[in-house]
Amino acid sequence: MQRRARTGLAVLAVVLGIAGCGSVSASTESPQPAGKSPSAISRMVCTEKAAGEIAQVVAAKASVTAPTWADHRYSCSYRYSQGTMVLSVKELSSWTETYAYFDGLAKTLHKTAPVKGLGEGAFVVGDGSVVVRKDWKILLVDISGLHGMVGSPPSSRDTVALDAAAVILDCWSGD
Repeated sequence: MQRRARTGLAVLAVVLGIAGCGSVSASTESPQPAGKSPSAISRMVCTEKAAGEIAQVVAAKASVTAPTWADHRYSCSYRYSQGTMVLSVKELSSWTETYAYFDGLAKTLHKTAPVKGLGEGAFVVGDGSVVVRKDWKILLVDISGLHGMVGSPPSSRDTVALDAAAVILDCWSGD
């Protein structure tokens, strides 16, 4: 029960904008198209600051692998003793591309439930992983490599995914 309360607080912090891990300021500009290198927003998912804030929320530290950038997808792995969680951001160049990619993930990853109050659209998939849409970016918190509970007190895999997504979305104050 204590873990569920923390998850609710993490999502509430995102909605209210009170947690704050990023240094990117809010922007009134239109979303930017994918470029030759990852945006500052995407790079946030693999920073020490984001890893530290995720560790606080899930009550477990992870070692974060060096990030990769391929096909406009920025990603890194968070390695816990219970396995690996992969955070990735797919950068797109239009609303049409973004909606098509988001809807495609819903089908291929087997969407099970929407998540309200997270980004501009979010859902959970069959293995508990979380997909979030924000502007022309899609965040995937893939927990398929986690085995068992994480943290102390222990959290379920799906709680870890929701908490990590909430922390990252708080970092994304604008793009």
